[in-house]
Amino acid sequence: MPHVTEAVIRQATAQDLGALLELEQAAPTAAHWSRAHYAQILQGESPRRLCLLAEKGGLAGFVIAQISGPEWELENVVVQAASRRRGYGKLLLQALTDQARRQEATAILLEVRASNAPARALYESCGFKQMGLRRLYYREPEEDAIIYMYHIR
Repeated sequence: MPHVTEAVIRQATAQDLGALLELEQAAPTAAHWSRAHYAQILQGESPRRLCLLAEKGGLAGFVIAQISGPEWELENVVVQAASRRRGYGKLLLQALTDQARRQEATAILLEVRASNAPARALYESCGFKQMGLRRLYYREPEEDAIIYMYHIR
């Protein structure tokens, strides 16, 4: 598969709500939130969050992180099925780490299902380091969460 050579990375707006929901609902490993939750994020009515989109002829993926002072939490990353393994996930994570660096964050944390090998490989290829385990953190099915951290340099 060819890798993406150019894509537009931009901050999501309220006009992107429908496309975000459609993409998220088609991704079984994504965090699934309500329409109201996404609307709050896009309108700035929830704890401070950053939602970045990758576009190339349409929405290819998105990433959402909660900004909590110097430590950020990566809450959701989704890449459209047809766009996976083409570099969009890396582009989104690079944009997120660049933004965190500009805002003087010290780290980005996340948790991921232990069985989600593609996501874990992506995070590790982008410099995230495994730092812990939360036993039986996930439900349906029950599963451990692996905690990762990216240290901002």
